[in-house]
Amino acid sequence: MLKGFKDFILRGNVVDLAVGVVIGTAFTGLVGSLTKAFLEPLIRLLTLLIMGKDKIEKSVWSVRGVDFEYTLFVNGLVTFLLTAIALYFFVVMPLNKLAERRKKGVEPEPDAPSEEVLLLTDIRDALRARD
Repeated sequence: MLKGFKDFILRGNVVDLAVGVVIGTAFTGLVGSLTKAFLEPLIRLLTLLIMGKDKIEKSVWSVRGVDFEYTLFVNGLVTFLLTAIALYFFVVMPLNKLAERRKKGVEPEPDAPSEEVLLLTDIRDALRARD
């Protein structure tokens, strides 16, 4: 039972998945900080320029007293896109290239038969020829 569990854990796919989850989680925090510190203020600035106002009181739209925080959605969308792009270029693409290299070398050329195998083949052929 433990051997089966060990084989399952040590499979390449499970290890790759675990590494991807850990890297993705760490990178999501980094991208979240980037979007909160730089991109969200940039979105607010662009909104100011588009709307032509001198300042924005809040980063929400209010409709009949209901607030819609659009910057939270844009922040989440940008975080997701940047995380997905980074994971693709830094994890998925290199692993795919590595898998392609492994596939090319999966079937090595067969080794030349040993002297014993050649001798046994000669004996077999001699016995067939005698009959």
